[in-house]
Order: sequence, then C-alpha cells, then structure tokens
Amino acid sequence: MRGVVLYAPGRVGVENRDDPRIEQPTDAVIRLSATCVCGSDLWPYRGIEKVQGPAPMGHEYVGVVEEVGSAVTSVRPGQFVVGSFFASDNTCEICRSGYQSSCVHREPMGALGAQAEYLRVPLADGTLVATPDVPPADLVPSYLAASDVLGTGWFAAVAAEAGPGRTVAVVGDGAVGLLGVLAARQLGAERIIAMSRHESRQKLALDFGATDIVTERGDEGVARIKELTGGLGAHSVIEAVGTQESMMQAIGSTRPGGHVGFVGVTHDVALPGMPLFFSHVHLHGGPAPVRRFLPELLALIGDRTIDPGRVFDLELPLDEAAEGYRAMDERRAIKTLLRP
Repeated sequence: MRGVVLYAPGRVGVENRDDPRIEQPTDAVIRLSATCVCGSDLWPYRGIEKVQGPAPMGHEYVGVVEEVGSAVTSVRPGQFVVGSFFASDNTCEICRSGYQSSCVHREPMGALGAQAEYLRVPLADGTLVATPDVPPADLVPSYLAASDVLGTGWFAAVAAEAGPGRTVAVVGDGAVGLLGVLAARQLGAERIIAMSRHESRQKLALDFGATDIVTERGDEGVARIKELTGGLGAHSVIEAVGTQESMMQAIGSTRPGGHVGFVGVTHDVALPGMPLFFSHVHLHGGPAPVRRFLPELLALIGDRTIDPGRVFDLELPLDEAAEGYRAMDERRAIKTLLRP
C-alpha cells in the first residue's frame, strides 16, 4: 500500500509500505476513506519533536472495515467506522471513568501510520465506532474531524467547564481551537471569545459560534479579555496551542475560580508556582479521550446538527501529502484532508 513517511525535518514522502494484516484476534483492518495532517504532526515536521526516519505518519482516520480478528464482535466488514488516535479496550477501569486515552492497554495509532491506504486498528471493539450506514461523501470530512480535532476541541470545552451562563475564551485558531468554539456553542456557552489574527479563521470561528474576536496575544491579549469581561477574566478558557506563551495567556485570561482546558501538545511549558497558586485557576487537560465522545459526536454529525468538516480547507490526494504539510506549516491551510 501507499503511505506517508517523514524522512527528516521538512522532508515528507509517500512510499510503498507493507499492507497491514490481522496480528491479534482483537485487530481490525480498514480501508481508509480519508485521513489528514494534524497540527501535532508539524512538531516533528519542524524538527521540534525528534523522530527516527523514515517514520510512518498520521493518526486520524475513517474508513470501511475490510477484515476483523476472531475476537472482534462490535464491528464487521463493510461498516464505515471512526476511531481515535489512541486504541483502547474501553473496558478497563480507566476507560470506564472516561479517560480512554489513558487506557491501561492503550496503543498509539500514530506509530501505525494512518496517512495511508489501509490501517490496522488494535483493540477494535473498544476503539472503533460504526455509523448506521456508509455515509454520503459530503459527511466524510466531518466524521474524520471527529477522530481527533473535534473530539479534542470538545474535551477542551468540557475540561474548561464551558456551559450555560459561561464566557469562554479560546487560545489558538487552528482546527482544535476552532472546534473548541463549536463545542462551547453546543454546550450552551453564553459568550465565546476567539483569539485569532487570521481573517479566514476569524470568519470560521464566527460561523461556529464565536461572539467576539480578539487579535492581541500575550499580555495584551490577556488585558483585552479582562476588558471584555469587566476586569474579571473568562469563566472557561480553552488552550489549544501548547507553548509557554499560549499556556500563560490562557491562565491569565481566566477569572479566579475559573477553568482552563488545555489540549495543545505541550513543548517546553513550565508553570510558575506562585502566580498559579494565587490565580485560583483550575487546570485540566491532556490527550483527549476522544472515544468517550464519539457516539454523541457521530450522532450530531449524522443528523447535520454540526459541520466540523469545514476546518478542512485543503484537500489533496495522498501522493501530494508533502504539499499538505507545507501548506499547514506556512499557515496557508487550517487543516489538510488527504484522499487515499
């Protein structure tokens, strides 16, 4: 099969890889209908996160089941399925508490490389969720968004306790931040402040439910949030970047007693003890337990209540993945969808 590999920072290619096969009775093999480039893929692409190339890439996926292992009972060949970036059994004590991304048997899907034509999915019963029918083509991008960025944005909003009567600020205008706006709106937030300097992303944020746009960053961004909230700060803040500046901007934008939901993959973030101590801010986040939310999200997509697939503003064939990476790296695209 054809699959995307990262050779070195800035060097992505597509090459022939071994076809996946059933290795454990709990495995499934799916034929991918669509996959995509994640913002977190840009960390190794930029050389910030070290990898040993050539490394298979990709952890977001939707497709049709081709084959299942002898122990798989919840999905069958021919079904259209969505999975998360961590395989999980969905039965261990941690999974039952809603944190499937910390499943005691979890397996990272990125190591298997979902930017490809086919994919082996471990722990298929606990990882994959089937749609009622094979969806029409126009819904495939939204189902693909559910496999990571929608579920991650949703978890960020839940972790930040977004809801009725709340003001939510969103730090980060990538796909996760934008879908955090959508999630906050669906959860009933009264006011949603999107922090963005990019006109196309501002427009999408407004379409998803933002009520205000703040273009300032850092201390200026914090001051603007305070100005918009009577000097108090937001009740709920979504941090969807993962840098020191974005984390401190999120904490500084939160009112005492408020909540930060952080889902940006952190790099060199260090929290200063005394400012955090006196902030009275709650911090909760980490790798999103996407599997927890999949049934609800797939239902909202299926009945067209939400359209998260709009974050894909560039679609390319799999063989042109290198351009998809470049476009996102240069911020010419919010998110690249790849068609195998």
